[in-house]
Amino acid sequence: MSGHNKWSKIKHKKATEDSGKSKLFSKLAKEIAIAARHGSDPQFNPTLRSAIDRARKQNMPQVNVERAIKKAEGGGDLEPILIEAYGPDGIGVIVEGATDNKNRTIGEVRVILKKYDSKIAEQGGLAWSFEKKDGEYAAKFPREVSEEIGNKIFSLQDELEEMDDILAVYTSIKQQQ
Repeated sequence: MSGHNKWSKIKHKKATEDSGKSKLFSKLAKEIAIAARHGSDPQFNPTLRSAIDRARKQNMPQVNVERAIKKAEGGGDLEPILIEAYGPDGIGVIVEGATDNKNRTIGEVRVILKKYDSKIAEQGGLAWSFEKKDGEYAAKFPREVSEEIGNKIFSLQDELEEMDDILAVYTSIKQQQ
């Protein structure tokens, strides 16, 4: 009768869920640490306040939030990074992240972009076509694309977001209602 208990049935599912939570919490912690560099009091730092709110919505433990703020106060070595790229069919892609090594992160992003027939744009060459609202980028001129290109872009977006150093990926694709 070995292997017929409840734990043996749920441990694989739990491991997958815990792995996903861990990745999400580490991204949220990086976001909080970057925001906390401009002041560790959420009352006077709206960026930090919104980062903490996002963490709370995802049920991130308060201990983890406080640890991320303390890390930023100690001058942690994470720095924000913004990568602009042209995706398939010239679609604009903004990649936002936090890293301790910009060159490594840019190299890893470049490898993924190349896989999807995409390339990094010059700094500032694409940012004009996006505007920042509530801490997120939105395309000023969203484009409609074919289903094939849309699938390619969404796959690219998913693969980039799986990277530990990447916080968010924004595209200029028109969102379907």
